[in-house]
Amino acid sequence: MDPLGARSQFVEVQTLSTWEWQLDPEGEEKEYNFSQQAFLSPFPYREDINRKIVLYNGNVALLNCTAIVNTSNETLTDKNPISESIHTYAGPELRDEMLKLKGCRTGEAKMTKGFNLAARFIIHTVGPKYKTKYRTAAENSLYNCYRNVMQLAKEQAMASVAVCVVSTTKRGYPLEDATHIALRTVRRFLENYGESIETVVFAVTDTEEPTYRKLLPLYYPRSEEEECASLPLIPTDIGNSEGEPVVPERQIRIAENPGCLEVDSEAETLDSDLGQVGTHAFSRMEGDVDKQRKLILQGQLSDATMQKQHQRNYNRWLCRARAEDLSDIAALKALYQTGVDMCGRTVMVLVGRNIPVTLIDMEKALLYFIHVMDHITVKEYVMVYFHTLTGEHNHLDSEFLKKLHEIVDTKFKNNLRAFYFVHPSFRSKVSTWFFTTFSVSGMKQKVHHVETLQQLFTCILPEQIDIPPFVLEYDARKATLASKQTASPPESPPTKTWIKTSELKEKVDAIQKRMDGAEGWILTVE
Repeated sequence: MDPLGARSQFVEVQTLSTWEWQLDPEGEEKEYNFSQQAFLSPFPYREDINRKIVLYNGNVALLNCTAIVNTSNETLTDKNPISESIHTYAGPELRDEMLKLKGCRTGEAKMTKGFNLAARFIIHTVGPKYKTKYRTAAENSLYNCYRNVMQLAKEQAMASVAVCVVSTTKRGYPLEDATHIALRTVRRFLENYGESIETVVFAVTDTEEPTYRKLLPLYYPRSEEEECASLPLIPTDIGNSEGEPVVPERQIRIAENPGCLEVDSEAETLDSDLGQVGTHAFSRMEGDVDKQRKLILQGQLSDATMQKQHQRNYNRWLCRARAEDLSDIAALKALYQTGVDMCGRTVMVLVGRNIPVTLIDMEKALLYFIHVMDHITVKEYVMVYFHTLTGEHNHLDSEFLKKLHEIVDTKFKNNLRAFYFVHPSFRSKVSTWFFTTFSVSGMKQKVHHVETLQQLFTCILPEQIDIPPFVLEYDARKATLASKQTASPPESPPTKTWIKTSELKEKVDAIQKRMDGAEGWILTVE
């Protein structure tokens, strides 16, 4: 209550119910049916941590706690709802104070006074802009946001901190992915360094609350039963001991005595050498590369070794594909995902006319194919290739296709269920037959030549596939021409009458006699 007796608009954190005592929206505790798990949860039930967690649906600027979190941009001038609300309640002094900070880099956290707020301090942080091809960088930046906020709270001996959702809609970060990072980062920090922090409030809106309520039990189970029930739902990527995202390719592991490894020409020794060095891309040094190539040419490497080497090679291509700018290839719209076929399998479309083979960098095209298809091929899928109106400059070289087949992961081949070749020409049919017969194995039975779109629609519904307009026009013209030919069949040739030679001679003699008689009659008249 303020001095005049009016109720204050600010909310005391101590009056909020902690996560430990919060029930589900239905108002009842859930009953869990679970079996004994064979392994422990990475986020076990901790009553002491649950007492520190509060889920609050409301304006973070109204919370009376030691510090609240403001999400902004690099110049600290973002006009999102959270930031504008904080500035409104804090007063104009806050804007003057923020000018002294001279901006804030993505992932960093900087602190100012709370001024007219109930909170003593404001921690400003900048979330990343999310793009799929830079997903790893975005995950690390968002982790740093929450980690630096918590670190600053600990360094300043703050008893309570209210954390808003750092990833705003304007920044485009998927809400559920961002929530996983936020919850696990705070959990790990409280486990390792959270003795002095009494309360952490997750301040959310109506839109964000269902996602937080769904994922909180995964990282903050309120009972051993909830811990067991949530275990199958925990993602495989839970970061390291600090909650930081782990990228295997960037890890460096060194063997205990790397100089003691003995060099042997046997394939088994080569496998053991590689196994002792590490399992990630950078640390898998191959020793004597010439020796290994010699063993490959002589066919002395085991199938397991060949498979490991192929997987390492594919991972290198995949890392390049994720790191390189492939926007020029994507702009061609030659490869894209649509709906599903009759069996519920993902449909990928390849448009041959949109591939200017002679004008683009084919290696970048290969990288783009790997980048787009890597997450699609983890389950069954089908490919639809429109060969419609392609020219010589659109035809992929057989050597390129063979290289693509050799580089891609085995999941590309195993999970491909059908390859629909739409509007094939006679030449393309012959080329496909030779390629699937002599260059690659296991593809011939999966290739289906489709003459019309109506045949394709028996496998994939029209509303489940995005077809380029020129393909529809070509197919319509082709169907119209076929219907005209069916409506007016060609006239049948006249029937021939066969007679015997003797009968023909008699007829000729009779005609000759008539002519002789007529000629004499004409002469008499004259």
